[in-house]
This record gives sequence, structure tokens and C-alpha cells, in this order.
Amino acid sequence: MLRYILFRLLQVIPVLLGTTFLIYFMVFAMPGDPILAMFGDKTPNPAVVAQLKEQYHLDQPFIVQYFLYLKGVLVGDFGMSFSGQPISEVLARTFPVTVKLALIAIVVELFVAIAVGLFSGLRKGGIFDNVNLIIGLLLMSVPIFVIAFAAQFFFGVKLGWFSPTVGAGAPLQDLLLPGLVLGISLYATSMRLTRSSVIDTLNQDFVRTAYSKGLSRGRVIPVHVLRNSMIPTVTNTATDFGILIVGATVTEGIFNVPGVGNALFQAIIKGENATVVSFVTVMVLVYLGVNLLVDLLYAVLDPRIRYA
Repeated sequence: MLRYILFRLLQVIPVLLGTTFLIYFMVFAMPGDPILAMFGDKTPNPAVVAQLKEQYHLDQPFIVQYFLYLKGVLVGDFGMSFSGQPISEVLARTFPVTVKLALIAIVVELFVAIAVGLFSGLRKGGIFDNVNLIIGLLLMSVPIFVIAFAAQFFFGVKLGWFSPTVGAGAPLQDLLLPGLVLGISLYATSMRLTRSSVIDTLNQDFVRTAYSKGLSRGRVIPVHVLRNSMIPTVTNTATDFGILIVGATVTEGIFNVPGVGNALFQAIIKGENATVVSFVTVMVLVYLGVNLLVDLLYAVLDPRIRYA
């Protein structure tokens, strides 16, 4: 197991280098001058422009800029944004908000998807199963901004159950509604995976063997059926968590969430190379860490899986 973990950690290095290089190249190739964009319609003094370009290493060739960035990352220095704020402070302010939002969404997705998917799988072809499949198909078809606006209007404005927008400091209670919206929007896929996996597991020999040994349904379903049906759902949830960490930009914009999505969107518009690449670097590390954790969970969920 330790050897496998070390091997996976070594895989992070080329993935991280490749990702940061690609993103840095794409940001570098974007049209326009980010320094001139800072001044808007005003015409800046050429000396000031030259000074700012030298300060942010924009007067250097692309490959030199990239290696200067990597050098700073190795010592924990992500550089400065064009507004003069350390990028590490922007990361420290926005990432905790997005992580809280993502965790709320994942909890909602998992609990609802597992419960409904399990019941649908056990009652395949029944009324509940058919209605649930139709609802899941509708949720997969409706764009996220429609669900977000509808939830904001009915539950936030009309009924007043939740705050319609996120206030200063992004308190947990203000993140509940956008978290529920994201969780419900992701629920359909996880539910269908759980349902299909439960139906497949019910036909496995080890389940029939468990029943033949006289084990009760209350023992077989949670221990033998549900546990062995969780692998596709866990894999999908890990992917969803990575997507949410990247930033649910649309949902964050609708609910005014000061998270990663909004900050990254603004950085792309302003052409802040170092800010964009710094965000992506942290996102890649989080995503790889989550996937490693999921791989290790496989052995817990299915004892047949072992790592060489």
C-alpha cells in the first residue's frame, strides 16, 4: 500500500508540470496587454507601463516567466496580482468558501442519491423507480442556472427559508441554498449509478450465497449489496468534488458567492497570468489528492481489490 501511495505521489509531478505549463501558455497567448487593460480607456505613461512590465516579469520571454513562476511556487510564493495583493491571500480568502460550498453539495448529493438509488434498485420497475428515473432525467436536462434562479426566487425571496444571496464573510447558513442547488443538480447521475450498481450486485453469486446461509435481508442489503455498489458512486462523487473545487462559476455568480469561480473569472478577464496559474495549480493538487483518497477507499469498500 505504501509503495502504491508513493508511486501515485510521484505521478503528481509530471501532471502538475504539464498542467501549469499548458495553462500558463494559454494565458500567455491571450490577445491584449494586461498592463494596458489595468488603465481602461486612459492612456498610461510609457515609463509606467515599462516599470509595471518589469515588476511582473512581462518583459521576459514566455519560458522565462514560467520558470520564474515555478521557482516562486517551490518556496510558497505565488506572486502578486495586478491589484497589488498577494495571490496567496486571494487563495486563502476564496478557497475555504468554495470548499464549504462543495462539501455541502457533496453531502446532499451522496445522501439523496444513495438513499433513492438503493430503494429504486431494490424496487426495479415499480412506480417509485419509474417516477424517480423521470425526475432524474429532468434534473439532468435542466440547466443549472434555471434551477439556481428558481430556488433563489421560491425558497429565498418568496418563502424566506434561506438567504437569497451570500452575505459578507460567506457564513455557512448563507451557503446552504447554493449548496443544495449544486447537490440536487449533481444528484441525478449519482442516483442512476447507484441504482444500476445495486441491480447488478443483487444478481451476484455472493449475494445469493449470503441469502442461502440464512442471513437476513437487513444484513445482506447494507453489508453485501450497498457496500459493493458504492464504487461507481464514490468515483463519480470524487469527480464532482473536483469540478466544484474548480469553481461553480454560474452558481457562485447567481448567489454572489465570493469563491474560486468568481475570483478565477475576474483573473482571466484581467489577464493575470500568475493568478490564473496559481489557482489552477492548487486545484490540480486538490483534485489529485481527492482521486488518490478515492483509490484507497476502493479497498475498504471492496475487499477483493488490492494494490500491488
